[in-house]
Amino acid sequence: MKNELASARRKELAAFLQAIRSRSQPADFGFPAGTRRRTAGLRREEMAQIVGISATWYTWIEQGREANISADALDRLAGNLRLTRSERAYLFEIADRRDPSAGQSESDDVPPLLIDLLADIDVPAYLMGRYWNMLGWNSAAAGLFTGWLNVPREDGEAPPNLLRFVFLDPRARSFLVDWEVRARRITAEFRADCRNSLDDPALTRLVDELAAASADFARFWKQHDVLERQGGERRFLHPARGEIMYQQVTLRPDEHEHLKLVMLRPA
Repeated sequence: MKNELASARRKELAAFLQAIRSRSQPADFGFPAGTRRRTAGLRREEMAQIVGISATWYTWIEQGREANISADALDRLAGNLRLTRSERAYLFEIADRRDPSAGQSESDDVPPLLIDLLADIDVPAYLMGRYWNMLGWNSAAAGLFTGWLNVPREDGEAPPNLLRFVFLDPRARSFLVDWEVRARRITAEFRADCRNSLDDPALTRLVDELAAASADFARFWKQHDVLERQGGERRFLHPARGEIMYQQVTLRPDEHEHLKLVMLRPA
């Protein structure tokens, strides 16, 4: 089964590269168009030159043979041939390679449309960035996370961060029912969420800050548990409303996959 999957990936990578090559105009890459080209697009040796590998090696890849291509070569190909974000992600996926720039070029700027959408949602809802900064929330979320999201913030102040709230704000331990269970799972979900950015200095700074200030976070982080972020039951002990139960739903906008739209539906 594993060999069949590898073979299918090689064939798809070969077909994908052929399609990219055929649609690319030689003149756009400094090659003469000429009249002797038998087919439209770039030649294999020209693609090899763009990627920075030998023509023979590139030919083997396009033939679907067992000739692995490095992440660095894929990075050059995607950049030099101006692949779209979706094409780049697909290229690395079918080549079974980790994209070295995954997550690093994405900012936490939120499209106004998503902010406007929050106001139209009548249950607690909020938007989280790549490293779980709270980038926007509606009035229902501010009412739920009272004392945290409903506190006025000054211009230029760093956005609130869910991990800092869970591990550094003493109120979170009583607010989140079964705090240790939830905190352990949140840490595992965060590790899974950041799997493509573990060498990002911004992530390292956040993890170091949390580990230095919270022995619990340091302990959970060292366990290397990894869990995909899932929905399910969420219970809170609200200071004014008592215990409240929700079902959590997390969505990722297609054009901004580093953002997470979290909604809490009353159970």
